Amino acid sequence: MDKKFIREMQKRLEKERDEIRDDLNGFAKEKLGEKGEFKTEFPQYGDKDEDNAVEVATFQDNLSLENNLEGQLKQVEQALQDIKNNKYGICKKCSQEIDKERLSIYPAAPYCTKCKSL
Repeated sequence: MDKKFIREMQKRLEKERDEIRDDLNGFAKEKLGEKGEFKTEFPQYGDKDEDNAVEVATFQDNLSLENNLEGQLKQVEQALQDIKNNKYGICKKCSQEIDKERLSIYPAAPYCTKCKSL
C-alpha cells in the first residue's frame, strides 16, 4: 500500500477520532485512567415527574450512543496503531491486504470484504 494513501487515511482517522471524542464529551466523561472508556452522565432537567421521565429516556439513549461511539473509537484507535506499526490495511482474520476501495469508504476497517461477509 502506498505511503500517500496511508497518510491520507491517517489524517481521516485522526479527524474521526477527534470528532468521536467531542461527541462523547457532550454527554459523558472519560473515566480516569481508562483511555477511551467513558461514563454517561445522568441529565438533570428538574424535579417534576415529566422531567424525571425525560431524564431516564435521555440517559438510556446516551448509554446506547456511548456504547456505539466507544466501539467506533476503539476501531479508529486500533487503525491508527496499525499505521504506527506498519500493519495498516491488513485483515485481522486472513492477513491479506484490505482493498483500497474498502479503506477509502471505511478507513478503520479491520477486515477485508471476504472475511467481513463470513
